[in-house]
Amino acid sequence: MESLAQLEVLCERLYNSQDSAERMHAENTLKCFSTNIDYISQCQFILDNALTPYALMLASSSLLKQVTEHSLSLQLRLDIRNYIVNYLANRGPELQSFVIGSLVQLLCRLTKFGWFDDDIFRDVVKESIKFLSQATSDHYAIGLRILNQLVSEMNQPNPGVPSSHHRKVACSFRDQSLFQIFQISLTSLHQLKNDAMSRLQELALSLSLKCLSFDFVGTTIDESSEEFGTVQIPSSWKPLLEDLSTLEIFFDYYALTKPPISKESLECLVRLASVRCSLFTNDATRTKFLDHLISGTKEILRTGQGLADHDNYHEFCRLLGRFRVNYQLSDLVIMDGYSDWIRLVAEFTSKSLLSWQWASSSVYYLLGLWSRLVSSVPYLKGDAPSLLDEFVPKITEGFITSRLDSAQAGLPDDISEHPLDNVDLLQDQLDCFPNLCRFRYESSSMFLINVMEPILQIYVEKAQLQTGDTSELSVVEAKLAWIVHIIAVIVKIKQCAGSSVESQEVIDAELSARALRLVNVADSGLHSQRYGEISKQRLDRAILTFFQHFRKNYVGDHAMHSSKQLYARLSDLLGLHDHLLLLDFIVRKIATNLKCYVESEEVIDHTLSLFLELASGYMTGKLLLKLDSVKFILLHHHKEHFPFLEEYRCSRSRTTFYYTIGWLIFMEDSTILFKPSMDALLKVFMTLESTPVTMFRTDSVKYALIGLMRDLRGIAMATNSRRTYGLLFHWIYPHMPILLRGISHWADTPEVTTPLLKLMAEFVLNKSQRLTFDTSSPNGILLFREVSKLLVAYGTKILTLPNVTDIYSFKYKGIWISLTMLSRALAGNYVNFGVFELYGDRALADALDIALKMTLAIPLADILAYRKLTRAYFAFLEVLFNSHNVFVLNLEANTFIHIVGSLESGLKALDTGISSQVYYDESIPDGSFSTIAAYILLSATAHPLL
Repeated sequence: MESLAQLEVLCERLYNSQDSAERMHAENTLKCFSTNIDYISQCQFILDNALTPYALMLASSSLLKQVTEHSLSLQLRLDIRNYIVNYLANRGPELQSFVIGSLVQLLCRLTKFGWFDDDIFRDVVKESIKFLSQATSDHYAIGLRILNQLVSEMNQPNPGVPSSHHRKVACSFRDQSLFQIFQISLTSLHQLKNDAMSRLQELALSLSLKCLSFDFVGTTIDESSEEFGTVQIPSSWKPLLEDLSTLEIFFDYYALTKPPISKESLECLVRLASVRCSLFTNDATRTKFLDHLISGTKEILRTGQGLADHDNYHEFCRLLGRFRVNYQLSDLVIMDGYSDWIRLVAEFTSKSLLSWQWASSSVYYLLGLWSRLVSSVPYLKGDAPSLLDEFVPKITEGFITSRLDSAQAGLPDDISEHPLDNVDLLQDQLDCFPNLCRFRYESSSMFLINVMEPILQIYVEKAQLQTGDTSELSVVEAKLAWIVHIIAVIVKIKQCAGSSVESQEVIDAELSARALRLVNVADSGLHSQRYGEISKQRLDRAILTFFQHFRKNYVGDHAMHSSKQLYARLSDLLGLHDHLLLLDFIVRKIATNLKCYVESEEVIDHTLSLFLELASGYMTGKLLLKLDSVKFILLHHHKEHFPFLEEYRCSRSRTTFYYTIGWLIFMEDSTILFKPSMDALLKVFMTLESTPVTMFRTDSVKYALIGLMRDLRGIAMATNSRRTYGLLFHWIYPHMPILLRGISHWADTPEVTTPLLKLMAEFVLNKSQRLTFDTSSPNGILLFREVSKLLVAYGTKILTLPNVTDIYSFKYKGIWISLTMLSRALAGNYVNFGVFELYGDRALADALDIALKMTLAIPLADILAYRKLTRAYFAFLEVLFNSHNVFVLNLEANTFIHIVGSLESGLKALDTGISSQVYYDESIPDGSFSTIAAYILLSATAHPLL
């Protein structure tokens, strides 16, 4: 570097240039500052002499990377630490904010990494107090920023640092410094309360929030989630939490400030409302704390202050929702202001439900609160009225009305925006509703029926027309979809305490009958021509959801001899008097969906999921085999009856479809169902076998192969015993040449090779000891020979093909599936591999050779970059070293060194699939290997090179 000025120009380009080539050149030129420890002194020189903030940023970020990635000496780290503290004190006020942030992060990283190395590192809080005691607001802000970053740094694990060490540092910091920092934040809030500088107020509030959000007990809360459990604040904080001024200061700040500061005040209150009950000295102090929470939230509810801001509104809903975490209904009803508070909460909830477009993501917390209150009613003691009888039915009705209003508004069809397509939001909103509805079930169900009947009547009338207003029909279908979703979640919970089973079953039958009646209407007349309409698809997805929830309580294995009242009422309303008739009704809807839906993968997948649930239940599966509709499916599972099988976009669904069919045909002990059910697949095999070699690269053969491989994989997945696997093995083995021909002709086409290799990977997997052949049987050897042939054919071709842009899909995916297939075959314990060498059979040697060649053809960086490839690679090495170390010991020197080097890289990888093979022992400087990894390396040391 010729001059500091030249470096400043490069830094300007690094951070500001719009030209990627310029940025890359600058990055490569300046990389030495962050990778070479000899440049640490140069970084200090830049900090002392540079004039541009970008040069200062380079020096600071480079030092941060050096400290994080290199093991620097204790004295050097102390020198850097002291230098940064003095630098911030002397030059901090004149620096750009992003430079200060980087320097503060460097100081806090040094503090964390040196926490147990020297007591000086633990003095950072004292250093921060010195900044706070300075006369200037800039120094005060730097002090608060240091404490903010320090708490964040201590709470966040660092890559490459063992989790046990992180927890030791975090716990030590929690016990020695965190309480003092929280006190500093509260003192700052009191001092800054009347200060006009919102910047300092925001920093102080942020510091309080970080302290209250600290992972006190090592639960590793998901930062991306809004949900957390009880806040486990240490007992030493008790006096501060019992001091009501702590709670009041955050309510005061909410009242005095504007967003985003007011939002952080509410976030602090959310944490305080979640403090564990056992923290308080006695019930009296806890009651006072609750009383102040109720008073504060009641005032916000009364005035509505700040709730026009969406972030405030959402956070306030979370605050109300936290009442359900720590407080029972019995705690609330004895409060003096409870009646006013519960009335205001009810009004607020009703308004939120009406504002569904604005508050859709916030309603979840309010409904959760009401659900918890309702579930506590049976345990309520004393004479204090809960007033829930007055408010809960109104909220229930308001929720139903608001969902129908949202349908009437005609929201866009974008899946990411429509509430009926947002599965997570839909589940959040509906999960809490059953408890509310069943609280006064008779009146709530009557309201729902009265709402549904006229809408259903309109839908019945529309079915009889030749044409209709599409937009009007879409609205009707959206309303019915909401109603069916609501009925589905209601019947999902069979009963609530306080009501008789019989009475609730009758009401469940009344609601279910409407949903079942809708099924017939939706597939008749004009509606039978609307399967391509998205509103019709939403309605059918709602119906499938209803079937899934309904069958768990009333059709599932545990419900076979109960639910008499429900079936008696269904018999009166629809003539469905037992499980068998209802199952037949559901299966006919499944068949209709699979027949009529060709363009909607979502409906097909949802339908197949329901079908699989029914088939995999022991009693429901047995009942299904009695149905003519199921027998028809088992004998006619081809594209003429189920057109979705012909659609390439639904090809993945074929595996689920045939997995379900496999469950059913293997459920009986006899082979009566197996051969007739496999006739359709046998015809495909026969067609492919009769196809000339010259015609094997046609599209018809391609799609036939793809479909057949996916179908057979589904059947193979369903074989869970020696008997069922034997049936499939003897059926498929004569046709193995077709698989070899397919892989040979289509090795360059991942659409074909992926399902084919996945089929074989499933077929050789010895799950549940299904691959247990007789002692004298050659089947294990025959199977492995086929695996070897496929592997050699694929590997030989794929290694000769040039790389493409999407190399993972084109090469790596097929290679990792091949490695998985071979690993499973080698570890299946159904082949005596000594036989191959004894009789001069090259099957084993060829398979290992080509597998190794494929792994060596992939750069190690790429192996570690793709998770599935990484797992397959190390699983292959594990099997190789465990059972075939003679092969390893005969490898060439360079190959062996490469493999051992890859083991080291794998053990250092952060991927959970690899890190599960490694654990760290702090008594050993570099950690210690697990049993598997240690065995691999111990075996490797037998190599002549070592």
